[in-house]
Amino acid sequence: MKHKDEVKLEIRVKNLKPTLFAAFLLLIANAVEADQPLRLRVLSYNIHHAEGVDGRLDVERIAKVIQSVEPDLVALQEVDQKVQRSQSVDQPADLARLTKMHVVFGANIGLQGGRYGNAVLSKFPVIRHENHLLPNLGASEQRGVIEAELKLAEACPPLLLFATHLDFRADDRERLSSAQMINELVARHSKRPALLAGDLNDAPESKSLERFASSWFRANAKPLATTPVDQPTRQIDYILLRPQESWKVIDVKVIDEAIASDHRAILAVLELVPSVDTKSELK
Repeated sequence: MKHKDEVKLEIRVKNLKPTLFAAFLLLIANAVEADQPLRLRVLSYNIHHAEGVDGRLDVERIAKVIQSVEPDLVALQEVDQKVQRSQSVDQPADLARLTKMHVVFGANIGLQGGRYGNAVLSKFPVIRHENHLLPNLGASEQRGVIEAELKLAEACPPLLLFATHLDFRADDRERLSSAQMINELVARHSKRPALLAGDLNDAPESKSLERFASSWFRANAKPLATTPVDQPTRQIDYILLRPQESWKVIDVKVIDEAIASDHRAILAVLELVPSVDTKSELK
């Protein structure tokens, strides 16, 4: 037998006009969604300007590797835009078209008539984005980090995604400076869920990963080798998360593909867990 308050609510709902009833259902759906974790598939992939270890330039092959794991978000490194060495094609635009995802490109240097840098592919709309140039020590290659704000759902706060590729030299001073700058960038949004993905060019036990650990935690606690591509022995590609209480790691794996690029891609399956702090971002 229904309680009298339940009967009253049922009568009120039935008497709502169609437009108000639709709005009522949307409100209920959003309330339910806000209390449910959102699962995300996040990929980081250094694509070596789409040149495989077989010497073949093939953007479509890179797109197929990406599509094979059905990611929601992708951080790409070593991306060419209208560069002569890669047949002057617009790789960010082509990859967006082939994967049917939104794209953001962060150009760090001019190269052979075009531009070279990082990119982000997203199934979600990009609210805003900015490419930050990272510290450049010793006149090395200019590096950068893309900061992208993504609209996941009405009931979720925007997600921050940082995508980068750090210096490769044995001297780690530039990587340490870059890690410090990225940590400072994300500190501006202390309560926001955030991801950092990319080729960090250092081992899990390195000083630069230790510096990142002051602000982030790794999706994989144990190392997962991503290079060299034929027989990987070392992890230098990562997916990092923060704050820890906002995330649950479901799975992390290295993609078993050793031809399309000189790196293997790394995939993390994550759940964004609702919390009081993240819900307050909606208000």
